[in-house]
Amino acid sequence: MTRWVLSLILNAVALLVVAEIFTGFHVETFGVAILASLILSILNVIVKPILVLLTLPITVVSLGLFLFVINAITLMLTQSLIGSDFVIESFGLAVIAAIVISIINLFLNKLIKDTILTSK
Repeated sequence: MTRWVLSLILNAVALLVVAEIFTGFHVETFGVAILASLILSILNVIVKPILVLLTLPITVVSLGLFLFVINAITLMLTQSLIGSDFVIESFGLAVIAAIVISIINLFLNKLIKDTILTSK
């Protein structure tokens, strides 16, 4: 449970960082970022596996790069569920944001893991 909450917080931070980088990506507050992170995690558990299965041939042909498009779709679904407090202006921006969020999450997770391992 602690790992999941930490993951939600780190993902919310990544969303806020992306909102600072791109003008067409808007997150109103940290609370909205937490809500978006929660909805995104639920969509990643329910919707993403279905999308991955349906698009498996194109994912294999693109050597997995199509997964960023699937991540962008889940971002756009999250935006549609939250409303005007979380706005992504275009699908292209959602794809780029999905890539940047993945990179930021990778960096933050590594930073947290290294911090926990060195403190023990």
